[in-house]
Amino acid sequence: MDNNKKYSSATLCVQAGWTPSKGEPRVLPIYQSTTFKYDTSEQMAKLFDLEETGYFYTRLQNPTNDAVAAKIAALEGGVAAMLTSSGQAANFYAMFNICQCGDHFVTSSNIYGGTYNLFGVTMKKFGIECTFVDPNASEEELQKAFRPNTKALFGETISNPGGEVLDIEKFARVAHRNGVPLIVDNTFPTPINCRPFEWGADIVTHSTTKYMDGHAVSVGGAIVDSGNFDWEAYPDKFPGLTQPDESYHGLAYTKAFGRNAYITKATAQLMRDLGSIQSPQNAFLLNLGLETLHLRMPRHCENAQVVAEWLEANPKVKWVNYCGLPNNRYNALAKKYMPNGSCGVIAFGLEGTREDAIKFMDRLKFIAIVTHVADARTCVLHPASHTHRQLTDEQLREAGVAPDLIRLSVGIEDVNDIIADIEQALS
Repeated sequence: MDNNKKYSSATLCVQAGWTPSKGEPRVLPIYQSTTFKYDTSEQMAKLFDLEETGYFYTRLQNPTNDAVAAKIAALEGGVAAMLTSSGQAANFYAMFNICQCGDHFVTSSNIYGGTYNLFGVTMKKFGIECTFVDPNASEEELQKAFRPNTKALFGETISNPGGEVLDIEKFARVAHRNGVPLIVDNTFPTPINCRPFEWGADIVTHSTTKYMDGHAVSVGGAIVDSGNFDWEAYPDKFPGLTQPDESYHGLAYTKAFGRNAYITKATAQLMRDLGSIQSPQNAFLLNLGLETLHLRMPRHCENAQVVAEWLEANPKVKWVNYCGLPNNRYNALAKKYMPNGSCGVIAFGLEGTREDAIKFMDRLKFIAIVTHVADARTCVLHPASHTHRQLTDEQLREAGVAPDLIRLSVGIEDVNDIIADIEQALS
């Protein structure tokens, strides 16, 4: 592709990342090799010293993975991206790349249960603390959570599973006022419906397992850097990026790699040492999903809008949270950040008890009870009983998950069939 031309997201989904030369495969190949050959010892030495770019071991970089990462970076409007083995790994690497023992970060409390546990429990064992904040709080309230050792602010564009919409500009203002980057998990809307960099976010993460793959066949994650955050402006706050790295002969990432410093460090240091690489086979499958992402997302949103309106009108349904509904508290934010649609995930609660929710799900025919979310097939989950079952009711509410919340991920089937299955299960 002509990298100087600005292509639409639809074209980037199909064309970005892999540009074959004469006689090369038109379709991105799977480089199913752990290692790569060089002619001289010096060539290999320069790769290990980061003096030249190239491939030598798939744990660090692989041509298939790099092509797919480049496509995702182009879709988000970033300078560079890195694939990981899962969305969990992406969020961990994104934060651990700038935090170390003794550091602190601030995060929205309305985030995926696995991320909530990663940040609040597991990273604490690394000596990294976090403060959970209500994303709907005022800037003044958010500011109170910051400390001198705070290194980042985190949030989800649309929270999983609650469906709350993040005010990205508000979060960006608070982060930048404190000299830290805003990291946003953009899994649910994908860059087709929302590009957080355009609203002030600095780093974006994805669970590519969801809509990007779209077919529930490959687990993966991605980190994308906008290249906009000025790490050099805060050298004492981010020494890992601005000071010499003794494990690379005293190389300083910001000085050696400029706007690519963050992703280069994440690849050369974290992936080197922790190894959560995405397999080339999974990256290949992810690329197939990305090629139709721009076609699938509008269908997910259209179907979800119809289903959300039907649920809202049903007397057996107690409440519905879908930002596409005109009277929804997040409708204005959704129109601002996602004017073309949000995602296919609806949160709702039934009149009755938690047991009634379980009975409803058990009666569904083709809508399946699965842990997964955001693929071509409509599926359902009760987070309090499944993904978030380690949390108390109080912690559930703090994470934006009502104990009676049912997460419905609306697929791309015929919407009349989806509604008919829900209707027979309710009756």
